[in-house]
Amino acid sequence: MRDRTFRLSDEEKRSYAEDGFFIRECVFSAAEIDELRDAVEDCAARATSAVERGGEEYEIDGNRYCEASGSTIQFEHQPGSGTIRVIEPFHHLHERIDQLVDDVRFVEPMRDLIGDERISLFTDKLNLKRPGEGSGFRWHQDSPYWAHFFPDVERLPNLMLSLDDTNEANGCLRVIPGSHRHGMLPGLEGRGVLGPLFTDPDSFDESLQVPAVMAAGSMLFFHASTVHGSEPNESTERRRVLVFTYQPGAGRMFKTDAKREAGSLGEGRAPSS
Repeated sequence: MRDRTFRLSDEEKRSYAEDGFFIRECVFSAAEIDELRDAVEDCAARATSAVERGGEEYEIDGNRYCEASGSTIQFEHQPGSGTIRVIEPFHHLHERIDQLVDDVRFVEPMRDLIGDERISLFTDKLNLKRPGEGSGFRWHQDSPYWAHFFPDVERLPNLMLSLDDTNEANGCLRVIPGSHRHGMLPGLEGRGVLGPLFTDPDSFDESLQVPAVMAAGSMLFFHASTVHGSEPNESTERRRVLVFTYQPGAGRMFKTDAKREAGSLGEGRAPSS
């Protein structure tokens, strides 16, 4: 029986309610992060192999996608690029990543943010953002993308685990404090198929942005309606992050016809070190 709780502190509850995010520093050890780095690189290799075997490829707004091995695989935006940008979902590609779904450091804070002891995975994605070619992500909220599938977006919190030191040079995530309190903001109508899912910069104050600078092993928790985005990775350093989104109960996952409950009631998988 462990003697530490990972439930939310009063200050974290306040930050999430007012700012729409908070950070927990260095939650995972260096040894764990090394293990997870190996696991995500294996996921990327498996996804690449699946694409080469012949997935369903298509383009949206000039960018390349492929459906393969139960994942949506996005490629970098440069013409002809074969570099993977995002894999969603990806937990099923490696046993070690699947184990994270039940990790007490994920499960306990998510139970508090969702307000339910029984929770399940909604979606998960791997953002690779390779050195020198990792493209940025325009300002957006997750809630407009998810609302048609799960309308109670207030109960779809995100957590992001950083596998590398993230900073402004390698394209760390940037968040707009308090933006979640305004609900779903206007999108970029008429700016491509996906334009409406990107947030119109005229609808919020960009000068308020906060760069989520974190050491490897740290976690950022943020609301589905918190406006966020990032700049390209123009450095020589990697910026790999895992993003997991949970939901109440035992609902169906977002991009796949499957359910994945998280932990057992009252207990998640304890840290291994």
